Amino acid sequence: MRDKIPTTRAVIAIRKAGVSVRPHFVRYEKEAVTDSAAAGIGVTSHDVVKTLVMEDHEENSFIVLMHGDMQVSTKELARILGVKRVTPVTIKKAERLTGYMVGGISPFGTRRKLPVYIEESILQLPRFYINGGRRGFLVEMLPREIEEILKPIKVVVGRST
Repeated sequence: MRDKIPTTRAVIAIRKAGVSVRPHFVRYEKEAVTDSAAAGIGVTSHDVVKTLVMEDHEENSFIVLMHGDMQVSTKELARILGVKRVTPVTIKKAERLTGYMVGGISPFGTRRKLPVYIEESILQLPRFYINGGRRGFLVEMLPREIEEILKPIKVVVGRST
């Protein structure tokens, strides 16, 4: 679709870590973002990882990486974190914390460094696709690459949709 890789903060962070960027461009659909991205690449939505910005009851923000076809059990995540509750942040707060527009949020190169939690089964995929910092722009990654760059905390909080 396009040849030129956008120079987003995510791409800069990935390259800085010594990982080459394997880009994929898809048509951005506001509704069913991961499903349309998966169809555009020719993979299942389970292979597309969404970046969710959440916070606990004290407004401590963090990122959760989840399969595109699953939801986060906020009750289970709160239990694991030892907090009263976990909720998604507002669109405005997500954009302020990450520096990315919703629909283009990447866990790489965020404006504010946030702890990252990852659904453990994502790391069992042979490869996956995650936002590269712009709507309609995904990067293909290997599990070891995301572990090297983000050092995410593994959790099991995914629920089928």
